[in-house]
Amino acid sequence: MYSTIKSIKGPLATGMLWAAILLFLTNCEVDDAQMLDQRDWQLVWSDDFDGALGQSPDPTKWTYDIGRGDNGWGNQELQTYTNRPENIGMDGKGNLVITARRETFAGAPFTSARIKTQGLFAQKYGRFEARMKTPYGPGLWPAFWMLGSNIETIGWPLCGEIDIMELRGQEPSIIAGTLHGPGYSGGAAISKNFSLGNGRFDTDFHLFAVEWGENYIDFFVDQVLYQRLTPADVTGEWVFDEPFFMLLNVAVGGNYVGFPISATPFPQTMVVDYVRVYKEKGQ
Repeated sequence: MYSTIKSIKGPLATGMLWAAILLFLTNCEVDDAQMLDQRDWQLVWSDDFDGALGQSPDPTKWTYDIGRGDNGWGNQELQTYTNRPENIGMDGKGNLVITARRETFAGAPFTSARIKTQGLFAQKYGRFEARMKTPYGPGLWPAFWMLGSNIETIGWPLCGEIDIMELRGQEPSIIAGTLHGPGYSGGAAISKNFSLGNGRFDTDFHLFAVEWGENYIDFFVDQVLYQRLTPADVTGEWVFDEPFFMLLNVAVGGNYVGFPISATPFPQTMVVDYVRVYKEKGQ
C-alpha cells in the first residue's frame, strides 16, 4: 500500500495538515508513511459559485448534458438531466446545488443535472479539486470526474476517465477514486475506496482532489493521499497524457449503485462550495 501525507503549501491552507494527519491515521492502515515532494501550485481556473439565489451556473465555464442519454448514459441510470432551476442553481450562499428529484419528467421517473466544462476548459496535468457535500440514500450516485477532451473523436474508454470522487448513496461514509481506460473500464476499472469511518460525506463539506502529472495520478480526500496510480498499475494502455474536462452530476440508479428504494429520501442535493484547478509553476 502506498501511504503518504501531503505537505500543504501555496494556495492550500497549511493549518489543515495536522487534521489531515489525524484523519489519515484514523482511517488508513499505515505502512511507511512518507512526504510527497513539494508542489508549487498556481491557480489557473476556478468557480466559487457566488451567484444570486436560483442563478444558473456561469455559461462561460459550464455547459449541460441534457436528457436520458444512450441506455441511461451507458449505465442504465433512471434520471433525465435538465437545466431547470428545480435541478440546478446557486443557493445565494456561495454554493452550487444539484438536486435529484423523484418526479415524472420527459418520460423519466427522476430528474437531476449534469454540468461539464467540455468545449470551455480542459487541462493536461495539474491539481483538480472540489469542496462539496454529497447526497445520500440507496440509488443515489454523485460524482466529480473528468473525461479526455478527445472523446468526440476516439470515444470512451479510449479517451480515458478520471473519477475524482464517486459515492454510492447507500454507503455515505465511503467514496471511490477510479481510472477507466482501454482494457480497464466499467467493472474492470482500477479503483480504491476511502472511508471516513464513523463520519459521513453528506453531513459536512469535504475536499476531493487529484494531482496529475506525467505517469502518475494521486487521489486525495481532505489533503490525505489515499491512492497513487501509475502506468504500471493499469491493465491496458495509459491514456492520461491529453487535456481532460471536468463534470459534476448526481445520477439516480445505474449499474454502479443499483436502484433507489421506496425509502430513499427525495429530493437529494449535492452542494458544491467551489471547483479549482491549478498548474505547477513553470509547467
